Amino acid sequence: MSISSARTGRLLSAVGLDRRDVMAATCGVLLSGLLLGAPGEAGAMDLAEAFKEHDPMSTRTVDHSLWADLLSAHVREGDDGVTRVDYASLAASKADLEKLGTYLDTLQDTKVSSLSRDEQFAYWANLYNAVTVEVILDHYPVRSIRDINISPGLFSSGPWGKPLVTVEGKDLSLDNIEHDILRKNWDEPRVHYAVNCASYGCPNLATEPYTGKTLEAQLDAAARAYVNHPRGVRFDGSKLVLSKIFDWYGKDFGTTRDEQLAAIAAHAAPDLAERLATHSGRIGYEYDWTLNDTANTDS
Repeated sequence: MSISSARTGRLLSAVGLDRRDVMAATCGVLLSGLLLGAPGEAGAMDLAEAFKEHDPMSTRTVDHSLWADLLSAHVREGDDGVTRVDYASLAASKADLEKLGTYLDTLQDTKVSSLSRDEQFAYWANLYNAVTVEVILDHYPVRSIRDINISPGLFSSGPWGKPLVTVEGKDLSLDNIEHDILRKNWDEPRVHYAVNCASYGCPNLATEPYTGKTLEAQLDAAARAYVNHPRGVRFDGSKLVLSKIFDWYGKDFGTTRDEQLAAIAAHAAPDLAERLATHSGRIGYEYDWTLNDTANTDS
C-alpha cells in the first residue's frame, strides 16, 4: 500500500525533518520520474477492465462515517452557494488528520469488486475527494492546486498524474480514478459534478459523503447547484458563458452542441433552462483555479 503524501509529511515532522531537508535527496528520484514516468501505474484500458467487476446483488456498504465527520467539521457553505474547506483548521487538528489517514486506509483495504454499482460509484467519488483534500493539506498553504507539481512525466503538471493510493493491488492517481475508472465504466456525465478539484471554479465539494443508497438524489443536487450558479452557467448579455468543464469534457454531455446544452438545461431552473434551449449565439468558457479555501471568500 502506498503511503499518502500527507501522512509522509507528518512522518517527516515526527522525526524532526523538514521537507526542504529532503529535497536534495529526492531530486534524483524526481528526475527519473520526469524522464521515465511513474512505475507501476496501470494503463487506462487495464484499469477500466480491472474495476468493471461488481456484484449487482450485493447489499454491502462502505463506512464513510469518518469522511462525514471531517466534512461536517471543516467544510462550509458560503452565502454565495459555494462550499469551501477550512484547510487551516484541518491542518491544525492532529486528530482529524489521523482520521483522514484512517479513512483513506479503510478505502484502500476495501474490495471494490464486491460492491454494487451505485456503492462503487459513491466509493470512487469519495476516494477522489478525500485524496484531493489530503494533497492540498500536504502542500498547504497553496494558492491553487495547479501549483502542486508532483505528477511524473516531462510535460506533466499538477498532482493528478501521481499514483497516491492502492486499490486491489493497483496504484492509482486522481486521473486514474476520474478518467480511467469513473468516466470509462459509467455513462454518467454527473461524475463531473461529484468529483471536486479543490478550486472555486469546480462543482462543490459535497458536505456529506456519497452513498449508494442516496446516490441518485445526491448527483442531481450536485448538478443543480453547479448549473444554477454563475461559475457553472451564466449569460453575459447575449453571450452564454459556461464552465470550461463543459468544454474539456463536452462529449460526456452529448455529441452535438444542442445535446450538450440540453444535458446542462436538464438541471437548470426554468428560466435558465428556457434560455439554454433557445440559445444559438456565442458560447465562452471560463474557470477559476483559486483554491476552495475558506480564507478565499472573495473568489
